[in-house]
Formats: sequence, C-alpha cells, structure tokens
Amino acid sequence: MTTLALTHTDDRSWHGIILVILSAFAFSTAGFFTRLIEVDVWIMLFWRGLFGAAFIAGWVIWQHGAGSLAALRRVGWLGLVAAGCSTAATICFIHALRETTVADVLVINATAPFITAGLAWAWTGVRERWSTLIASGGALIGVAVTVIPAIGAGRLWGNFLALLMTVLISAMMVLIRRQRAVDMLPASALSALLCAVVVLPWADPAAAVTATGWTFVNLALFGICQFGLGLLLLTVGTRLISATRSALIGALETPLAPVLVWLAFGEVPALATCLGGAIVLAAVFGDVLITREQGASKSWAPSKGSRSSPR
Repeated sequence: MTTLALTHTDDRSWHGIILVILSAFAFSTAGFFTRLIEVDVWIMLFWRGLFGAAFIAGWVIWQHGAGSLAALRRVGWLGLVAAGCSTAATICFIHALRETTVADVLVINATAPFITAGLAWAWTGVRERWSTLIASGGALIGVAVTVIPAIGAGRLWGNFLALLMTVLISAMMVLIRRQRAVDMLPASALSALLCAVVVLPWADPAAAVTATGWTFVNLALFGICQFGLGLLLLTVGTRLISATRSALIGALETPLAPVLVWLAFGEVPALATCLGGAIVLAAVFGDVLITREQGASKSWAPSKGSRSSPR
C-alpha cells in the first residue's frame, strides 16, 4: 500500500513538473510579443488581460459547466488575494519589459524560488527539501551575475518593477499551493479580467481594433497563448508540486525568452546575461534530475509489512 501511494504521488509530481515546464515555454514568449506589438502599454495590458480571461473562463466553463459560479465562490478570500497578486504582477511585468531588457526581467524573476521558499516557510511552516533550496541558491547566483552589470546603466526602475513582480508571483504560488484542494482556475480568470479593468482608465482599446496590419490578431495571440495558457498551466501545475519547485522550474523562461527575442529581433543578450541564464538553467535541470532519482529510489524501496521488494 505504501509503495502504491508513493507511485501515485510521484506520478502527480511529474504531471505538475511537466505542466509548469510548458507554462514556462508559454510565458517565455512575452518579450517576443511586447517587441512585436507596437501599441501603448496600457492598450496592450487591456487586450492581453481580456483575451487571457476569456480563454481561462472558457476552460472553467467547459470543466464545470453550470457549476462555474459555484467554483468561483469556492476559491474564497485567499483566491481573491491570489488574483490580486497576479493582477498587480502582470502590470509590473509589462511595464518592466518596456523599462529594461527582456533578459534582465526574466533573470530577476529567477529569484522566485528563493522568495517563494521564504514565504512558504514563514506562512505555512513548510520547509523545502535541501536539493531544491540549493538549486534556488544557484538560480540566485545567476541573477546576481546578470543584474550587477546593469547597476548604473539606467535600467534600475525596470529592474525594481521586475523584482516587485517576482515577489507578487511568489505570493500567488504559495496561495495556490495552500489551497490545492480547491480549483483555483476561476481565480486565475478573475485576475486576468481584473488586469483589463484596472488599466481601462488609461487605455484606448479602440485604437488597437482600428490599427493596421496584424496588431489586433497579435494582441489576441498574446492574451491567449502567452498569458491565458501560461497562467492556466501554472495554476494547475502548482497544485501538484511545491510552490518553491514550481517557481524554480518556471525560471526556465529566463534563458528561453532572450533567445526568442534574439532570433526574432536581433536583440543580442549581454555576455553576463548569457552566463547568468546558463547558471539558472543548470540549477533547474539539476533539481529535476535529483527529484527523479529520489523518486526512483522511493518507488523501489521495500513497502511496510512486505517481505520482498516491489516488482
């Protein structure tokens, strides 16, 4: 019975890991879209939030049907706080991308595992395994390698916004993990909608509709493929693994985003950014491999009350 329980837990963990990896791929396209879409940042935030909310809400309705409103009520006040954190983080994120380089924003975001572990321990008393904490420290070193050269380069405001975004996202993941018995996707849909509502006084949505070319189509893709899909995968995946591990795996977007922007627009990352991204990448994969080895050793351990090892 113990072996079966471990196997089931390991399966859920790996499902969570895969979902968060996919969310990192989705989120890594943010820099690409912000460079591609030439509209005011408030307009971008409005349509990104609206399309993202519609995508996640559609998923919730497909999943819960007539019980969708009841599912929204079940998220409780913690779900509303998580939605507020996500909304504020989104606004900081897009503004940070306009104030500093994509590489700096994503590498600063790599501090998320460290911040998440601290918040989770302070609030819930949950202590992360040493391998993940060490990997988080490695990611933090990668951040330092990238950010220190930017001091005095006129990008500090953008870097501050990126750090604030990271703290808010870390808090959101701790809340989702704490409420893992509840489907938090309705809260994610609400956070995306709130983003559109909050920025509406500063936005001119009609300007994007009347813009020439593919602007409106790209805004829809930005909201659905990057924001909506990324947030959906992160929300579901974080329910299956620890908040710290989710934040650590999510740091994969750090090396992915600058590469995509470089290939599409020729924005070559600085050497320090490349080195910092490589350190983050090594930390993430190191933690995933260690988790896999530990899971394999547990699955082959003798079960309680058995006379032989499981086959």
